[in-house]
Amino acid sequence: MKLKKTFLFIALLLLLNFPEVLSQPGKADVYLLTCGPGTETYSIYGHSALRIVIPDAQIDDVYNWGVFDFSTPNFAWKFAKGRLDYMLDDVSYKGFLKGYFFEERYVHSQKINLDEAETALLISLVNENLKPENRKYRYDFFYDDCSTRIRDLLEKAIGEKLLYPPVIEEDMPTFREMVSKYQNPYPWLQFGIDLIMGSPGEEFANFRERMFLPLDIQEGLSRMVIRRNGNMIPLLQNTEVVLDFEPHVIKSNILTTPATQFTLLLIIVIILSMLRNKIVSNMMDIILFSVFSILAGLMIFFNFFTDHQQMKWNLNILWLNPVIILCLISFITRSMGTIWFRIVFYISAVFLIIHFVLPQHFNLAFFPLLLILLVRTSIRSGFGWNPLSEE
Repeated sequence: MKLKKTFLFIALLLLLNFPEVLSQPGKADVYLLTCGPGTETYSIYGHSALRIVIPDAQIDDVYNWGVFDFSTPNFAWKFAKGRLDYMLDDVSYKGFLKGYFFEERYVHSQKINLDEAETALLISLVNENLKPENRKYRYDFFYDDCSTRIRDLLEKAIGEKLLYPPVIEEDMPTFREMVSKYQNPYPWLQFGIDLIMGSPGEEFANFRERMFLPLDIQEGLSRMVIRRNGNMIPLLQNTEVVLDFEPHVIKSNILTTPATQFTLLLIIVIILSMLRNKIVSNMMDIILFSVFSILAGLMIFFNFFTDHQQMKWNLNILWLNPVIILCLISFITRSMGTIWFRIVFYISAVFLIIHFVLPQHFNLAFFPLLLILLVRTSIRSGFGWNPLSEE
């Protein structure tokens, strides 16, 4: 019910059409708004927005680059293909806060220390973004999202006077590590992200690049300064708590994690394999190889047919490889004998040995699945050394 109300609120915002900020404002103040993580998948990373207040024009609006339209034709397909456009939306400050109050998510506000010329230029850039032809943009989770858009606008408005702190390269995390700190309370989500995120997730994120996450842009901008009249002025003022909610606490149960569940499945598969009952064995393999074939199909899709750069060069395709699909086909049609199962077995065994040196992180929960694959393909391969072999 809560999710339904949230979607209705977002849909309402999309229907609203607020006027653009003035291109020639009087006194104006600009604030960075940082919103705490929510409990829905799309909200666990938090959110960033700009608030612009122009008292003389009675404007107090929030500009938010993180909106997408659920009514977009072929929404799911476009999202999977990486071709879903996000958009800039503007809503009243009070309306913005109501949504986060409803979701019980904190909102922090920090005034951005811009002078009059910088403020005017920033508002001009926001107005340019608000034009119908510019509202939509092609979303990129690492490099072009609701947070990086704010960073980019500030860089353009302030120019060379905006100074970054010295970079300590030893402290650079990978992109995967950065998103994992938000996903850790959600082990099944972490499993899914680790499954579909490819090698680009192992790239190191420098100080500027880390600002793709809302809480990180808040921290990053708070460390930046503006060189003005020979003085170093903090870019952001101290944090003001607008809505005060404790971060949502997610209780995890080790028994329900993917690693535990798949380990139990591995034990069940081994026990059923020891029964050497053909009917049970056949039914089990149809189910298992159907699931593995679906996962192998996802690896093909995300490696070769999506625009999501973060999902390409995914080395999970080594153990979830296309030959698994041929195993399923040959098993159902009773053709080609053991050849495809042997190929999958050898590939899986090699992957298990060399995964330590591959340039990609592999979730712990992958390995019970890999062992299931090894057990069943070794049995279907008819190896003489395997006492469970059925041929």
